[in-house]
Amino acid sequence: MKVFINLKKEFIRMIKTIKKWGLLFILFVVPIIAFNFFNKAENSFRKLAIIGPEGHVIPSFEFINQNGDTVSNKDYQDDIYLANFIFTTCPTICPTMTINMRYIQEKLKIYPHIKFLSHTVNPAYDTPEILKEYARRMRVKEDNFNFVTGEKNEIYDIAMSYFVNVAEDELAPGGFLHSEYLVLVDKDGRIRSGFSNYICSTCQTTSKKYTDTCPATGEKNTMKGNPFGSYDGTQDFVIKDLIKDIKTLMAEYHEDAKVERNEK
Repeated sequence: MKVFINLKKEFIRMIKTIKKWGLLFILFVVPIIAFNFFNKAENSFRKLAIIGPEGHVIPSFEFINQNGDTVSNKDYQDDIYLANFIFTTCPTICPTMTINMRYIQEKLKIYPHIKFLSHTVNPAYDTPEILKEYARRMRVKEDNFNFVTGEKNEIYDIAMSYFVNVAEDELAPGGFLHSEYLVLVDKDGRIRSGFSNYICSTCQTTSKKYTDTCPATGEKNTMKGNPFGSYDGTQDFVIKDLIKDIKTLMAEYHEDAKVERNEK
């Protein structure tokens, strides 16, 4: 009987000891492990590049949309948006660009602060009524998608701030030259971009995936991103990358990570 009692007491002491050390482990060791885990995750988070010279933002604008309403940069404050340049009689890339923007719109429909802005490069023809018909023909949801027209010189001038080319050219299909690119703009009016690859600044080794360590030499903090600048709106694989980058940009407003600036 005494043996049983002694074993019971010993078992109770062992349980108390386990609880004591378990509590100490929870109080002191687990927080360190958690800190290292989340710190590593934060350090591996990489913000998109800022495109353009220091302080470059999309300037103030005011155009008329497909509903005849005035649309200005104030309507895009605190929103991420995609911009491009099209015309409704375009015989080549414009429908594809719009369809791909519609695809992005559908994929990101649960997010409240994403908008879309398409400028016509043929404002003489593309009236609000024509743009409205184009939006319907493209089956675009118009609650966060503006197709805008305005003074030709103002549209062409603002295209330069997006770093895209537009021009009237009688030899071009449909009579206009314009870029196939979609431009990603953040909540502060800055152009943003993901990276096509990463290049080691010391040995020029490249990597498709982000890493701060050179895969060839093992050196840390030598991998520099090569930004897209803008996104080809006609390529499906680019559109998928763009969707990922938009989500990354959304996450940036909840993260404290460094921004990489790229002069253009």
